[in-house]
Amino acid sequence: MKNKAVFIDRDGTINVDVHYLDDPNKFEMYPGVGEGLKKLKENRFKIIVITNQSGIARGYFTEQQLFDIHERMKKEFQRFNVALDGIYYCPHHPDDNCNCRKPNTALFKKAINEHNIDVKKSYTVGDKILDIGAGKKIGTGTILIPEPHIKEEILSKQIEWEYNPDYVADDFIDAIEWILKLERG
Repeated sequence: MKNKAVFIDRDGTINVDVHYLDDPNKFEMYPGVGEGLKKLKENRFKIIVITNQSGIARGYFTEQQLFDIHERMKKEFQRFNVALDGIYYCPHHPDDNCNCRKPNTALFKKAINEHNIDVKKSYTVGDKILDIGAGKKIGTGTILIPEPHIKEEILSKQIEWEYNPDYVADDFIDAIEWILKLERG
């Protein structure tokens, strides 16, 4: 039997985007994320983080620093008795034209295969239209959570969006409640 999953972006969705997070001590999880992830786990969703991390290619931080940040993030989730099922990251520069940088889907395909995911029962959650694009390309439901300080700006450019999300959430908890409402039918 295939699994259902929620593919979640990291910076700007799980934690405050500080532009090239390079220090675990700067990791600040958004309110409601831990509680939302716990609800997903209780409803038998795999939780998979997929994140673009071009700061590695740009020389802003190392893969070891990224690993340390992810360890901090996992410790934060443990406070809510939540364990991630996977973390996949693209270390490339946008100019590298790799197939793993969102909105491309190589990391999603890898996760789908490794975790036996049914994309039709799965969702992609992120703060940028490129997250939505990746979700649309692989066939998941898509939820956009614009960061609070740029929400109006993002929503005002809706006519320019290359991909339209299935839902625009106010915050992480709103996104999870929308998913669970669909689950209940």
